[in-house]
Amino acid sequence: MRTVASGFLGLLLCAGLAQAQTSDLVSTHALRVCADPANAPMSMQDGSGYENALAELVGEKLDLPVRYTWYPMATGFVRNTLKIKKCDVIIGYAQGHELVLNTNHYLTSTYVLIVPKDGPLTDVTVLSDERLQGLKIGVIAGSPPATHMARNGLIAKAKAYHLFVDRRYESPSEDMLADLDSGEIDAAIIWGPIGGPLVKQFHPGMKVIPLIKETLPPKLYYRITMGVRQGEKVWQRKLNSLIRRNQDEINALLADAGVPLVSDLGDMVLDLSQ
Repeated sequence: MRTVASGFLGLLLCAGLAQAQTSDLVSTHALRVCADPANAPMSMQDGSGYENALAELVGEKLDLPVRYTWYPMATGFVRNTLKIKKCDVIIGYAQGHELVLNTNHYLTSTYVLIVPKDGPLTDVTVLSDERLQGLKIGVIAGSPPATHMARNGLIAKAKAYHLFVDRRYESPSEDMLADLDSGEIDAAIIWGPIGGPLVKQFHPGMKVIPLIKETLPPKLYYRITMGVRQGEKVWQRKLNSLIRRNQDEINALLADAGVPLVSDLGDMVLDLSQ
C-alpha cells in the first residue's frame, strides 16, 4: 500500500511540476506578442493596426507592457516565434489550427464582397447573382471564395492575387482595392477583417457586403482566437477569462476599426449600435 501511495504522490508532484514549468514559459514582466510587422490593417510595426490596439487592451487588463517579436505571417511564423518561446501569444489566429493552442474565439467574421457605392452591384448578396456574370472580380488565389466563384462560373475572367506573400514587400488586398479604385476590376472579394478596415480607412467610395447567405461549402465565415503554445493551459484559461470579461470592449474596438462582425454561425451581421 505504501508503494502504491508513494507512486501516486509522485505522479501528483510530477503533474504539478509540469504545470508550473509550463506556466513559467510565459513572461510575467510583459505581454510578449508574436506579430507580423506589415500586416495592415491588423498588425503593424508602427502600432497602427487594430490587433496592436487589441494587444494594448490585453496588456492593460493584465497590467503588463506590450513587447513584440516581429516576423512575417507566412510559412515558419509559429515555428520561429511562439514555438521557440520568443513570445507568448498571437493576437489573431483561426480557430482549430493545430500549430497553436487556441483560446476561446473573440471574433467571428466572414469574407466580403467590395463594390463601388455608386455602381450597380450594391445590393448583390450572393455570388450566384446574375449581375456578376462576365465581370472581372478580384480574389485571393486558393481562398475559400475562389471555390464559390468557380461553381458560379466567375473564375474565367477573375483576377487572382497571391495568397502567401511577405507583406513587407507585397500586399494583395491593398493591391486589389487599388485595382478596384482604378477600374481594373469590377468587384473584390476579401477576408472581412482585412477588407472592412482598409475600406473604412482608405476607400470611402466602396461598399462592404458580408457574404453571409452562401449555403454551400466551403464556409466563408471563421472564428478568430488568440494562439498560445500547445500545452499552456494555464495561460489559455487566463486569456479565456480576460476575453469573456471584456468581450463588449473588444467588440467595440473591432467595430470601430471597421471589422464586419457576424454571429457564431456566420448567418447574421451583428449590430452593435444598440
